[in-house]
Amino acid sequence: MKNKYLRKLTVTAMLSAIAVVLMYLQISVPLMPSFIQFDFSDLPALIGAFSFGPLWGVVVCLVKNLVHLFATTTAGAGELSNFILGAFFVLPAGLIYKYKKSKHGAVLGALVGSITMAVLGVFSNLYIIYPLFYKIGMPYEAILGMYQTILPTVNNMFAALVIFNLPFTLVKGLVITLICLLIYKPLSPLLKGRSA
Repeated sequence: MKNKYLRKLTVTAMLSAIAVVLMYLQISVPLMPSFIQFDFSDLPALIGAFSFGPLWGVVVCLVKNLVHLFATTTAGAGELSNFILGAFFVLPAGLIYKYKKSKHGAVLGALVGSITMAVLGVFSNLYIIYPLFYKIGMPYEAILGMYQTILPTVNNMFAALVIFNLPFTLVKGLVITLICLLIYKPLSPLLKGRSA
């Protein structure tokens, strides 16, 4: 039992380290404001949630963002956003997979996680993250202006988040889901310490 817990801790630390590296490999996305970047750092968290349960996936999200705080350019607001969105993704995915351990369960869990992350992400950005940005010197008008540069008819932050962030976050979740489904089964025995 002790060895099993130690293995979970060790693998979670490894997955967190990989997530930190992936967090630095950000990709700019066309037709999105410049502060919104695509990265694959939720992939190790999803793998952790499938391997050991949803809370282990959330731990990976937490650790990667705590480490990234040392290089923050957003006074921690970006890391808080990344943590919240990652938790919205891996919690439902890991919970569904925990009770339905099959490929169908993994697909269903990751799809529900992707949708949850996209929808709840609108509200976490609207009521938590963007207000933090306003307080650290990025005014509402400046952020809205970045969206309006791309689509001038956007006239409020809720509309901007629904038009831009929601589909972006959903696609991000689906891409990470696809990659996870391709690599999880071959990796699973290694992560859990079993022979293939």
